[in-house]
Amino acid sequence: MKNIFFILLSLVFTSITYAHEGGHGTPTKNWSFVNNNETIKADFIMKVGDMVYLSNENNEVLTFNYSEFKEQDQNYISEKANFINNLNFTKESHRLKTFDYSILLLLTGILVFVFSLFSWKTKPKKYFVTYNLFSASLIMMGCANTKSSKVLKMAANDIPFLESVFGVFNKVNTRHDDQYFYVESDGIPEHEMMTGITNWQQQVPVDHDYSGNNAWAIPLQPELAENTLSTKENFMKGAIAIAVNGIPIFNPLNNRGEDANVIGELDKWGGHCGRADDYHYHLPPTHLQTKVGEDRPIAFALDGFAVYGETTEELDENLGRFTSDSTYQYHAVKKYPYLIAAMKGKVELNPRTQAPENEIMPQAKTRGVRPDLRPLRGAEIIDFENPEPHQYSLSYTVNSQIHKINYGWDTDGNYNFEFVNPDGTTEKSHYKRN
Repeated sequence: MKNIFFILLSLVFTSITYAHEGGHGTPTKNWSFVNNNETIKADFIMKVGDMVYLSNENNEVLTFNYSEFKEQDQNYISEKANFINNLNFTKESHRLKTFDYSILLLLTGILVFVFSLFSWKTKPKKYFVTYNLFSASLIMMGCANTKSSKVLKMAANDIPFLESVFGVFNKVNTRHDDQYFYVESDGIPEHEMMTGITNWQQQVPVDHDYSGNNAWAIPLQPELAENTLSTKENFMKGAIAIAVNGIPIFNPLNNRGEDANVIGELDKWGGHCGRADDYHYHLPPTHLQTKVGEDRPIAFALDGFAVYGETTEELDENLGRFTSDSTYQYHAVKKYPYLIAAMKGKVELNPRTQAPENEIMPQAKTRGVRPDLRPLRGAEIIDFENPEPHQYSLSYTVNSQIHKINYGWDTDGNYNFEFVNPDGTTEKSHYKRN
């Protein structure tokens, strides 16, 4: 009887320790750095791209670049990161198996408890106690296993709040159904564009019809993803968020995996034009805070979570944090990855795309009016004017000589371009959007 009792106690203890994830106490590893002799004691959390996250004895999250560590610690980090990635790869199938196992434990525990009730009068009381302990251990193990499969329920997006934020901009229209909040615009922001670009592909901003079935869609009920998708390894095609002025926000990395900001592709507002002459941001448009307010979102990610400006609050590895309103929000930071280091929420992927150039669905599409062009070496955009509605003038320099592109469109879909050379000669092109 004593042996059975101790076995049951062991089962109960095992169930409790299994339910406890992670550990507490003093960190166990000393870390050394290339540029100084100082060491720190901390535990490894994760590696995201080139960034390494550690936790010190005060449970503070420390971040370092992978290259800052000595070779021995770099090898340790790589081994740990690969181990975690392999675990994440099999996480889904393991979770499903655990769920079935937990149900079996719970049902068995309940059956044993019911059996003990029937045996109360026919068996000695010591058997009743034994059955109850055994039943309790089974139920506790079942509950411990099901804890890990629970998903935190996020609050739904508040439609009046969304309408008020996007409603600040007159050119933006919104609507919604039971699943999505839709954002409609013509793809042209109110602010100036293009000035400051030093790495230019000769594209200029034209209007795009982001309306009707081609509107941007924000999920009304965001859900946390089981496995976040890093923007360093995903989403190099299409938008990852929509700014509150109706302009899409793309991955800070271009489709070649380069930081578009660092290599001079972006203007003073963090945007540029794609091959379809579509203007979009690659940086968080924090300048919009002057219109919407510093305490309101500047964008919404396509997983449904809001994007705010910079903050002094501690952010997680995705550049976001949970709030007291039972939701999650991203924040902008000054350096790469700038915003949304990884998608915290669930997103549907276009099955015709593959990482790193996979894209989120639904995704509004662009329709260019002229062939895409190649980069113009040595060009710098110095001015961009909007003399009248739908008419623009872009000035750029090459070898200190000023060139101009005067262009515009009418309501019938006619697009006219005039290219002005430094000597005053011009070339004209006409395009028709069907």
